[in-house]
Amino acid sequence: MPSVPALHRPRGRPAKSGRDPADTRALLVRRATEMLTVQGVSATALDAVLQSVQVPKGSFYHFFESKDAFVMAALDGYASYFARKLDRHFLEPATPPLTRLAHFVDDACRGMERYAFQRGCLVGNLGQEVSGLGEPLRLRLEAVLCDWEQRLARCLADAMAAGQLAAQADCAALAHAFWVGWEGAVLRARLVRSTAPLQAFFQLFLAALPRP
Repeated sequence: MPSVPALHRPRGRPAKSGRDPADTRALLVRRATEMLTVQGVSATALDAVLQSVQVPKGSFYHFFESKDAFVMAALDGYASYFARKLDRHFLEPATPPLTRLAHFVDDACRGMERYAFQRGCLVGNLGQEVSGLGEPLRLRLEAVLCDWEQRLARCLADAMAAGQLAAQADCAALAHAFWVGWEGAVLRARLVRSTAPLQAFFQLFLAALPRP
């Protein structure tokens, strides 16, 4: 999958904060991720990110050659974090496969409630602004979604092997349908400030699964 664009010669100077440069970069990416999951790219001013972590603008260009490169770094970090979350749920060997998916949904609901429905899915947020994003970001978003589909498809294949799904089930198509619907459900949940859309979508998905 595409990765963060390689930086050439750094511009600017490292921040004089006493922090290690790697720590400063990680702090910037973490703060960007927090802000982007709440308000998206267009509403996230670079100056606001820098001020919130007390990093001067000149130092920013020591780490990132552009705002797009910054957003790409945040997206990569989020993708790695979310892949670990999916593996934690979908690869749990002692749990029936469809129950693993239910646990993921429950975890997502708790997460949205914990942040009072202010934070959404970074991938979904960026996807809504795709017309204003560069081509590398658009391709990276699609690659992340395809990765999530593959991870869920493997869980559904386990469900088929366990007799929870019909032998003719198309796990790849089902996984694709899940993430298409899930991102819409996350958006609606933030709109109404309730997990009801997430639960409604999941119950509909379960009802549509081909059973033995």
